[in-house]
Amino acid sequence: MDDTATPGWQGDIWLADDHCLLRSTLGRTDSHVHYAHQVLVGLGADVEVRLGERICSGPQVFIASRQPHAILSHGVPCLTVFAEPLAFDLADLALACKQAGNSAEQLAECLMHWPRRPLDPRLRKALERIRALDEQALPAQELASTAALSLSQLERLFSGSLKLSVRRLVLWQRLRMALQQALGGASLTEAALAAGFADSAHFTRSVRQQFGLSPGAALRRLRLRTFG
Repeated sequence: MDDTATPGWQGDIWLADDHCLLRSTLGRTDSHVHYAHQVLVGLGADVEVRLGERICSGPQVFIASRQPHAILSHGVPCLTVFAEPLAFDLADLALACKQAGNSAEQLAECLMHWPRRPLDPRLRKALERIRALDEQALPAQELASTAALSLSQLERLFSGSLKLSVRRLVLWQRLRMALQQALGGASLTEAALAAGFADSAHFTRSVRQQFGLSPGAALRRLRLRTFG
């Protein structure tokens, strides 16, 4: 995709540990798959998305975790929610969007205080360690020790509870860290290295795989907002 010809992704973004919210115009993306559930709420216009092989269009589109999809709308004002399945069900997100109406501020407040899904205490410990990532590698064995599990038990816990490998969740957290660094003013190279990517090319490839566009196209017109 030619990102220079892709309008959209201009607006505000709120980042939290387990979700993020955008109030922006949409831009087209290539087909991609990511861990988070995603909700698109058109502001005064329908949004159009390709889900697998079918086209979905309407005032709201719900995209389940790991569902291949591509955004077809461009220049449409929209609220976009990315939320981790370990914390939210899609039904939670639908209800939160209904309660907030079309207000990004109310939706941000609602999601911050929404009751999270209960987690196995061992999974919660592993997740806390992943949230504390820095630029250093996090060996799976270290993560298993943190949760007082064997490596095989850790992998079974992740695949059974989250339908996701340990490596994939660590990658998702590193992406979140790098995006936050870049939105805060760091260069893509600085953001990539601070989040533990080998280089900016590795970061760019990961963003394309997860979001269907380059980090430059996704970030250059978004303003980082704070909660409250």
